[in-house]
Amino acid sequence: MAGYRSVRQSWKVGIDVGGTFTDVVATDMLNGDVRAAKVLTRTKDPVGGIEAACHSVKLDLDDVSDLILGTTMATNAIVEGRLAKTALITTKGFADTLDIGRQNRRELYRMDVTPRPAPLVPKEFRLEAVERLDAEGRVIVTLDDGEADRIAYAVKKLGAEAAAVCLLHSYVDGSHEARVGERLGRGIPFVALSHELNPEPREFERMNATVLNAALMPAVACYLRRLEDGIGKNTRLHLFHSAGGMAAAASVKARPLSMALSGPAAGVAAAVKVARELQLPAAITFDMGGTTTDVSIVVDGRAKIGSNHRLAGYPIRQMMVGVDSIGAGGGSIARVEHNAVRVGPESAGADPGPACYGLGGTEPTVTDANLLLGYLNTERLLGGTVRLDVQRAKASLSGIAEAFATSEYEVALGIHKVAISNMARALRRVTVESGVDARSCALLAFGGAGPMHAVALAREFGIRRVVVPHCSSTFSALGCLVADMSYAEQRSLRMANGSWDRTRLAGIVNGIVERLAGQLLKAGHDHKSLKIDIVGLVRYREQSDTVEVPLCEPFDPENIAMAFKAIHQRLYGFATDEPWDLDTLRVTVSVGTDSVFKPLVGKSGVSRAQVTRTASCWFESGGPEITAFYDRNTLVEGDRIHGPAIIEDSWSTVVIPPGSSVWTDTHSNLQIETMEAVS
Repeated sequence: MAGYRSVRQSWKVGIDVGGTFTDVVATDMLNGDVRAAKVLTRTKDPVGGIEAACHSVKLDLDDVSDLILGTTMATNAIVEGRLAKTALITTKGFADTLDIGRQNRRELYRMDVTPRPAPLVPKEFRLEAVERLDAEGRVIVTLDDGEADRIAYAVKKLGAEAAAVCLLHSYVDGSHEARVGERLGRGIPFVALSHELNPEPREFERMNATVLNAALMPAVACYLRRLEDGIGKNTRLHLFHSAGGMAAAASVKARPLSMALSGPAAGVAAAVKVARELQLPAAITFDMGGTTTDVSIVVDGRAKIGSNHRLAGYPIRQMMVGVDSIGAGGGSIARVEHNAVRVGPESAGADPGPACYGLGGTEPTVTDANLLLGYLNTERLLGGTVRLDVQRAKASLSGIAEAFATSEYEVALGIHKVAISNMARALRRVTVESGVDARSCALLAFGGAGPMHAVALAREFGIRRVVVPHCSSTFSALGCLVADMSYAEQRSLRMANGSWDRTRLAGIVNGIVERLAGQLLKAGHDHKSLKIDIVGLVRYREQSDTVEVPLCEPFDPENIAMAFKAIHQRLYGFATDEPWDLDTLRVTVSVGTDSVFKPLVGKSGVSRAQVTRTASCWFESGGPEITAFYDRNTLVEGDRIHGPAIIEDSWSTVVIPPGSSVWTDTHSNLQIETMEAVS
């Protein structure tokens, strides 16, 4: 790119491809300089989108040594049903597992909603293998070579593009699956084995996860091949995975489902860094973008990791950051439904986008409502590319206003409140399920629209502190840069404290560590740089839920019991001396990233923050109020601003309602006191 000053191969770039915008943060590994920007997502041209993201921070791909990518590609393929034709091989008698499921409904009281999503694999593509293991891994029916060959031939005859192998109790012994997989691999390039992906019980969830991995393999392989060809051989490509770290592209090809929700997981990774810097005991992450709102919880500087999740209604077993995602973003569409206003989950996305973008969208969205409420500045180009049109926004809301015989401004305020209520339900789920009182947490707000709604959401819960971090609008891309390269595995154990076997436990841990470390050693890291994190999921004998307890050798049960009871007391308010089980083992092997970020410190000075303009804004209290606007880049450390106020940067807007105040801390974060006027 002519005119750009370039130091070849000195830049490390994190990119988060969202449903509406693609965020990019780049750091120069020579001097620590940081650049950040956003561009509209190019869903049909991923390589072009990455090139545009790099160009937005004045870089060519030739300048980039490492590219870390978070993407919604896998999630979108599942949600939209763009999956490969996949065959399922399971033990004789278990082909109907996908039909039977857990015998529950996804909507208990709505008869107009189908009880559960359609099975991922139609009946004619489900094959039964004559073989059987018991729950201890003992062979009841041997799988012979002739049976394995028969299965491979039948799959080839079906014309399947991929195959998923999920045999009964293979999490104990995967040899039968490996034999079937070897035969299948001779004729099909994409084969997923459940004992490699999820060596745990619960056949239904393990089967869904294995099928989804297999069904994603062809598309993800094509996607990654296009990326690798497009970025060239001199730039190393890494993918951000859903457990909160980055992995090599080769490992993701074998486990494509690990890319699901990678963008939200990257945001949580950056939030962990901020929570540790500010020494926050508990923080709720609030990431509101153009399409979705993602919330999670960070306690004692650790993100919550879970393995029971749903994607597009399908239950799966896979290690993922505990993110609750709802269809409530800036592009969420508002409409009249049963004499009420409903917001989302449908979104205008990047194409055509909210009506106020002037790109062809006409339906009212949350962004259109916020513009009409006065929060967004029509005098500036959003990120230097998008000009907001208040008349288009007003016109999009006119239909709802006529339906309720009220003004467009009242409709906009109503849409804002409904969106806040939708987000509040997600916050309630992540805090209650974790045994955390939301009022004791700080709300960490980021994403393009998060800071605009954060204070109103915090007040809904009685949260008194909101933190809007540096680079808040490109926070997930920042998370791609600051996270470790890591690989993780979770395995069912079910070891009772009364029959403790530390030799067995150490053997299992060492086996997992050796397997995971091998992937990092292949990438050029040495043993000395590896960090090993061992967590046990422990529960009382009669409990269904577990708590995370850090483990370390020599795996002394008395020390584990003390830690378990202390954590249980903090989370649930009680602890007993009842028998307990080490239910599940989770091992993570990681290596720290090379980072030379310049310290993100606040600017100091004696001058007061200057008002850039004033305008009328609508808040929850009722009519419009004259509100001062400030440029975030001019704020100095310690500046305190009282609401109503709006703080802007190139891509995000921070709303400070009446009764709140904000100041800049030593790390360039905005600290908001949400209920200053409350006695």
